[in-house]
Amino acid sequence: QVQLVESGGGSVQAGGSLNLSCTASGYLNTHYCRAWFRQPPGKERELVAAIAFEGSPAYAASVKGRFTISKDYAKTTFYLQMNNLKPEDTAMYYCAVRRVVCSSGGNCCGSLIADYNFRGQGTQVIVSS
Repeated sequence: QVQLVESGGGSVQAGGSLNLSCTASGYLNTHYCRAWFRQPPGKERELVAAIAFEGSPAYAASVKGRFTISKDYAKTTFYLQMNNLKPEDTAMYYCAVRRVVCSSGGNCCGSLIADYNFRGQGTQVIVSS
């Protein structure tokens, strides 16, 4: 079973940046959907961003314009660049891969983490004001 491992979390001040990485322990088709979710303290897990085989990535309204999801085809690693971080971005961040190939953008990938076949253990992001 392929494992996903997140890295890059940490503590930053508001306005700062972090770049999260998700690395697979084995091969996962680079065309599969990849996504980042987060779970703030005391709240439900939510989709942050998703990237498909083709088409534009999808972003939660709260992060659009500040976060960028991308993938490295050569390394089968994908990333979440987070800029202009806000205290409300504080959460545990999870990466996930879904065995589906979408050609119409990240919205096609789905917003429920339960639908994703592979999920990481999470990396903590804390943003202080």
